[in-house]
Amino acid sequence: MSDSSERDQIARAAAGDRMAQSALVNRHMPVVWRVAFRMLRDRQEAEDVTQETFLRAWKMLPEWEGRAKFSTWACTVAINLCRDRMKKKTPVLMETLPEREAGDLPPEQALHQKQAGARIATMIDALPERQKEALTLSALEGLGNKEAAAAMQVSVEALESLLSRARRTLRQALAEGQEE
Repeated sequence: MSDSSERDQIARAAAGDRMAQSALVNRHMPVVWRVAFRMLRDRQEAEDVTQETFLRAWKMLPEWEGRAKFSTWACTVAINLCRDRMKKKTPVLMETLPEREAGDLPPEQALHQKQAGARIATMIDALPERQKEALTLSALEGLGNKEAAAAMQVSVEALESLLSRARRTLRQALAEGQEE
């Protein structure tokens, strides 16, 4: 689509033309959603950001100056909304590990898996508090080392040291448990 036809479509959308609005959404929504999903790694959050991006677009279209392409502007809005969401997200430390679905496992295997999970949860609970926090943020919540370190207000090197000690302690406890 040429710049002039997109500007025309934006002007019609700003005037309330539902067809023009729908065409803008259909053309730009996939890109906005992919940007949001890549940043947030959560489908529902990406859908929420995409919807909010286009709600803001409809509010701002009457004042649209067209200094940038609509797609560039929409992606910028989406990125800023994602950043806001990521700032508000704080990891939640759980007291217990969530139960995992046993799926189609035979009952004996499902019970064994549940017992092993409970044993590991007990071992994690026995770790020193900072090691437990580091392991929870990094391994269980999936935060990267930089994010986990920032959440704990320590350096990345300190986080890696805490993780190394936690994993060593868990390996040792698991090995001792297998010997019994």
